[in-house]
Amino acid sequence: MDPETKELYFRSQSQEDEILLLRKKIAEASLKELSLLSEKHILERRLTDLRMAVDEKQEEAISGALKQLNQKKTHLEDNMRLANELKVEEEELYFFTSSLLSMLAEYNIRPPQINASTITIGTKRLYQQMHWKLKSLNDNLGDMPQPGNIYNSSHQQQQVTLPRNEASPSYNMVSNKNALQQYAQGPSDRHIEQMYHGSSFQQDTGGTTPSNYFEEGRVDGGSQLYPSDGDALPGIEGFQIAGEPRPGCQLTACGFPTNGTTLCNFQWVRHLENGIKQSIEGATMYDYVVTADDVGTLLAVDCTPMDDNGRQGDLVTEFANNGNKITCDPEMQSHIDACISKGRAEFEVFVLAYSPEEWELATLVLTRPNYQIKFKQTGNVVIDEKYSQSLQTKIPNGRTTQFVLITAGTTLPFNTQGISEPNNEDYDVRLRDLIVLVMRTFQKKALDAKRKGKA
Repeated sequence: MDPETKELYFRSQSQEDEILLLRKKIAEASLKELSLLSEKHILERRLTDLRMAVDEKQEEAISGALKQLNQKKTHLEDNMRLANELKVEEEELYFFTSSLLSMLAEYNIRPPQINASTITIGTKRLYQQMHWKLKSLNDNLGDMPQPGNIYNSSHQQQQVTLPRNEASPSYNMVSNKNALQQYAQGPSDRHIEQMYHGSSFQQDTGGTTPSNYFEEGRVDGGSQLYPSDGDALPGIEGFQIAGEPRPGCQLTACGFPTNGTTLCNFQWVRHLENGIKQSIEGATMYDYVVTADDVGTLLAVDCTPMDDNGRQGDLVTEFANNGNKITCDPEMQSHIDACISKGRAEFEVFVLAYSPEEWELATLVLTRPNYQIKFKQTGNVVIDEKYSQSLQTKIPNGRTTQFVLITAGTTLPFNTQGISEPNNEDYDVRLRDLIVLVMRTFQKKALDAKRKGKA
């Protein structure tokens, strides 16, 4: 084979190999193209699914927004309706109160404050005056001979009255506690009355001292309302306070009603260190539960005896704890001292934070510089603040396990019911007072330290 032919052969062979290589690359490119097309279809299907899901979510969001708008519209309509109804009720209440005050003013009875309690006491006073005048008028008419009277003079109507000068049996609230349980003790109760051999005690649960409305020796309209027959004024002898004067314990005022006493108005008061006499709001019953608010003060009860004719006796005052300041029992005081010495205290409490109807278990952490409230279940912190002058703890009157924490812009109700072990209401009340006293002690020390630092 000549060199030229040989060269052509090798060139031909090389071109065939190149053609085979190109065909192989074309085949691989075709396979890759098919794979890419398949992936493209898959991605297009996924994109279509995502668009459908987005459309569904948008439709749900639009429907939810429309539903919320409808609910808001309904709530606004309800609020407007309730506001109109409230306005009508307030107008009726104003008209009713104005009418009562006008009626009382006609008989020269002017309550010092405009509230339900004072108006009720004034109305009762007016009723007693009218009742006595009507009874006196009937007695005078009964003594006058009338023509055609079908009744014999020996069969005239006899009026039953309570003996005025006989001392009634001892009215002991402690020994007759079970007898008083038949009466409801809720906040809606207005009167409590117990009868013993013709004598009874009755008190009002108003917020002000009833003696403000029954002035001794004063009558209305320029006429003598009560007979000046020389009878002794209503009184009460052996007046005393029974019970342990310690936080969480119940005190009971008791005594012997004399001179026809049928009604006693009570008002528990605190005598503060600065000499101010502070009436305890709502504490107008014969019994009273000592709270943390009473610690460090002189606790007393004022009693005003009265009879059926509305005559008012002398005000009687009795101090609890033999006239000494109210203190904690040794066990509670040791708990307080231990917390202060340690510089930290933790208490489990129920708090009404977000829902107005659901109590949530929380931990109240008290330290020297600050206090913290966090939920037990989630660990979320409700409040974490330093002690300030505006921080207050309010305790409602009565046998309750609740207290209210008031700070800048926040009011949080707390409850210790069911917290103590063993589960007992007395322990829960004592726990409430312990928490309040520890918190107030930490607050006082923090504020004192702040004042010393500024000085």
